[in-house]
Parts: sequence; structure tokens; C-alpha cells
Amino acid sequence: MNYSFLDFLCLLGSVGLFLYGMKVMSEGLQKAAGDRLRNILGAMTRNRFTGTLTGFLITALIQSSSASTVMVVSFVNAGLMTLAQSMAVIMGANVGTTFTAWVISLFGFKVNISAFVLPLIGIAIPLLFSKKSRSKSIGEFLIGFGFLFMGLDMISKYVPDLQSNPEMFAFLQQYTSMGFGSVVIFMLVGLLVTMVIQSSAATFAITLIMCSKGWIDFDLSCALVLGSNIGTTITPILASMSGNVAAKRTAMGHLLFNVLGCAWVLCVFYPFVRLNVDITQWMGQGDPEKLSAYVNEIEKKDPEVYNNLFNNIPSDHPRAKDITAAQVKVESLQQSVSIGLAVFHTVFNLINLAIMIWLTGFYVKIVERLVPAKHKEDEEFQLKFISGGLMNAAELNIAQAEKEIAVFGERVERMISMAQTLIHTDHDSEEYAHLFSRLEKYEDISDRMEIEIAHYLNRCSEGRLSNEGKLHIAAMLRIVSEIESIADCCLGAGKILVRKNQAHVEFTETIYSNIDSMFILVKQSMKLMLHMLKDPEHARDNEIISAYNKEREINNYRNQLRSGNIENINNRLYPYQAGIYYMDMVANLEKTGDYIINVVDAVKEQLRIKTA
Repeated sequence: MNYSFLDFLCLLGSVGLFLYGMKVMSEGLQKAAGDRLRNILGAMTRNRFTGTLTGFLITALIQSSSASTVMVVSFVNAGLMTLAQSMAVIMGANVGTTFTAWVISLFGFKVNISAFVLPLIGIAIPLLFSKKSRSKSIGEFLIGFGFLFMGLDMISKYVPDLQSNPEMFAFLQQYTSMGFGSVVIFMLVGLLVTMVIQSSAATFAITLIMCSKGWIDFDLSCALVLGSNIGTTITPILASMSGNVAAKRTAMGHLLFNVLGCAWVLCVFYPFVRLNVDITQWMGQGDPEKLSAYVNEIEKKDPEVYNNLFNNIPSDHPRAKDITAAQVKVESLQQSVSIGLAVFHTVFNLINLAIMIWLTGFYVKIVERLVPAKHKEDEEFQLKFISGGLMNAAELNIAQAEKEIAVFGERVERMISMAQTLIHTDHDSEEYAHLFSRLEKYEDISDRMEIEIAHYLNRCSEGRLSNEGKLHIAAMLRIVSEIESIADCCLGAGKILVRKNQAHVEFTETIYSNIDSMFILVKQSMKLMLHMLKDPEHARDNEIISAYNKEREINNYRNQLRSGNIENINNRLYPYQAGIYYMDMVANLEKTGDYIINVVDAVKEQLRIKTA
């Protein structure tokens, strides 16, 4: 066998270059239009058709269905999307991945790759040194695009050449003449190859090259493409392992969608392949089934031409004319095969979508049965998943983090009500002990939430981010810290009560009434802050003005209570010691208002999209 281990390593390197090109191209696009993509996902509606269109567009843009479905798993895991919504997006992503197949089939063989890849990279390099962030991102996109096709060219060079390796040819030959069994075997091969390299686009590229050289016929090429549709589900499945039950259900839904799609195609495989052959011929691209027959015919009738069919021959070769004519014919048939496989991939996914989109609700029920929740609380949002490895596209993960922070704020808001209830609870009762313990538990949870969200944001910042994305993350880290400080103030209120009770001090009805009024102002301020956190990029001017006015109200009321406290102590309405704990409580609540307005400042100055 002439195929060495070094050749195999070169093949792996070629696939790696192909995948790296897709990765760089994807990241360049995300940085060039990160906010737009993030807003598309954030504004996703419950309409299944809009969700499908979104999945299609995202996948077509970032050139990877695996990447887009991992994002979907992440957003479902974060509570940004329901399971039903995710099904529609995943269906669209499966159609979107056919875009890559068309790019490869249209440019991979019709264009001389070496003629445009290096000039393209040459054009892109100066853009990398541009001061403008957008220009740098466009440069990265062009370099990624060049690497992708350079990898494709090298895959063609290092895929085992069965002409030079008769042992391998004989090995494959015994699996190509088993009828429908061969279809199943090659579908499993496509599944396994895609699982290993985690890219259906790379599998499509390899299949395209193998079929174009006549090593396997068109039917088996279609079977390989079919298997790659299932194999691509491995990436979101791996990503969901560290997520909650909703994430696992989304990954299972993706697997189920592709498995059921392949199942119905297998039932009508040969008629379905004939349909795609007819469509390819109707498009004027020739018969994709003729290539292998033509190559096999040359092998039998004229071995000398066959042995030189895929080699460059000198012009003075005695059979140069015959070999050149055969090469021209093969190149024409190669184009038919490449278009035929792209047609098969597209028609399969479109029909699958047309059938499955009406069964979204049924899908959800099946997935919920296949992946049951172990505990009821599993159905609820949990934060601990966030540092568990669902990182894929740093720019788009910012939307997920925003949702986490909003939920963090809602949880801390509950602590304000707990602290107010605690003030009016008998300190000798079991209810008081339970409530104070709950307040301590919530504060401990808030500490861990702050650490986990900050850790997640730091991981996002390690990715390839635009300058705007980095500023966005810095503002979010500030907001997380301020929200945790609000939680500290809530527990602080409980600790003031503990000291008051230990000193055997009692508050008057007036003190209780004034503290309640202060709590009401703080709660109103908190509501305004949370409303802005739900959509910080579009916070309205009137909301921000209301938040500042509420902060002034809190400060003015604090000053009013301070002055009144001195008068009340002088008039002996309550003891001096009671006034101390009273003012401690008021100062603590005023400090809570300060932390709330700090969050509003961060939204206003750094998160809100500036409008003219």
C-alpha cells in the first residue's frame, strides 16, 4: 500500500484546516455583526415559521449547523427559548447547513482554488491591521474563507487514492455491491465520520471528492450525506451533558428530528435518489450517476488512459489527446455529481422540514417522555449550568448572560420582601428563625451566583470579541457586583434586627410605618431596575428618568427621617438606642437604593444602544 501514515496525518491536517477556516470565518462574521445576530436571537418570537427562518439564516451565516444548534441548546438551557421554539430553530438550522453544501459544490470544483485563495488572504491581511474593529473582523472572515477552500483542496490531495492502493480499493469494493445493505453501511460510515470530525460540511466535502473521482457511485454518496445528518447531532449532545433537563431535551429533539428524517428516506431511498437525479438534470447539470460508470468503463477498455486520468501529463505524451479528452469529460461529470449531492442534501432537508414543522408539539411530548425530569425543580431554571461548557460563540453568549443577570436580579428582589416580612415577625417564633435562615440561604446563593456569572463572563471575554462586546462584558460584571451588594444589604437588614433583639429594644408603630414606607420606595426602584435589565439595549429615557427620580425620593425621605428621629428622641417618643437601630435600618435601605441606581447607570452609560 502506497498510502503512508504521513499521508494520513496530512489528511487530518487538511480536515483541520478546513474546520479551522470555518471557525475563523464564523467568528469574523459574529464580530462584524455580533449585535445584529444577538438581537435576532433575543427577539425570536414563538412563531414556528419565524424560528425556522432564524435557524436557517444563522446557520447559513456561520456555516455550521453544529455551531448554531449548540447555541440553541445554550439558550434553552438559559431559559431564553422554550423547547418548542428550539425545535423550529433546529429545523431551520438543518436547512441552513445545505447552504455550505452549495458553496462547496459551486466553488469547490468550478473555480481553481489556488488561483484565488492566496490573493484573497493577501487582501485580508492589511484589514487585520486596521484600527477599525469592523475592518479587522472582515479580514478574519476573508482569511477563514480562504482557509476553508485551501483545506478542501488539500483534502482532495490527501484522501487515500484507491488507484494507487488496490488493497484499499478491494476492501471498499466488497461493501459497494451489497444492494440496500451497502446503503445502510455507508450511511453508518457517514454518521461515524461526522461524529469524529464534528462537521457535516467536512463530511460532505470528503464525500464530494470521493464520488467525483469515481470511487463510489452516486447512490452511496447520498447514503454518506444522509448519515452525516445524524452524525452532526453529536456536538449539541456533548454540549447538553453539562446542562439542565431542558438542554438535554433540545439535543435529543435534534437527534430525533434527523433520525426520523433519515428513516423515511431509507424507506424510499432509490426512488428518492432518482428524483434528485431528475432535478439535477432538469437544472441542466447533467446526470450525476454517469461518473462512476464512465470511469469504470475507461478502466476496462483503456487501462493506460485510466491510470493517467487524474494525473498531469506532459504534452508530448503519446496518448495525451485521448487522456485530455477523458479528463475534460470527467471534470464535466464531477460538476454534475457535486450539484447532485447538493440537490439531494437540500431536497431531503426541505421535505423533512415541510413534514416535521407541523409536528412540533408532538415532538415536544416525545422528547419530554424520552428525557424525563428526575425532580420537579429540574424543570425550573438553574444557574449552575452556566459554567459547564456550553461556550461556542463568544459574541452570542452575551445574550445568554444578560438573561442570567435579569434572573439574578429577580431572585435578589425576593430578599427585599423577606427582609420586610422579617421586621414584622415575632423574633421568638419559629417563623422568624425559618425566615432568617431562608434570608441567609438566599444571600449565600447570591454569592455563588455572582461568582458563577462572573466566571462565565470572563470565559466569554477570553473568546474572540469585538471591542463593543468587551465593553458590554465589563458593564455586565459591574452590574453583577451591584446586584450582589443589594443581596448583602437585605441580609444586613436581618442582622440589624438580630442586634436590636439582643439588646431587647422595641420599635414603635411610627418607626415600623416609616421603615415600611422606605421599603416601598426601594421596591419601586428595584422594579424599575429589573424592567430595564430585561432589555438593557433598549432601555427608554422615561424609565431611566423615573429611576433617578425614585433615587432622589429615597435620599430625601432618608434625610427627612433623620431629622425626625432627632426630634422624636428629644421628645422622648422612643429610647435613644431604638433610634440607633432605626437609623441603621434606614441607612441600609438608602444604601440599597444606591446600588440599584448604580445598575441603572451601567445600563444607561454602557449597555443601552445609543440613538441619534
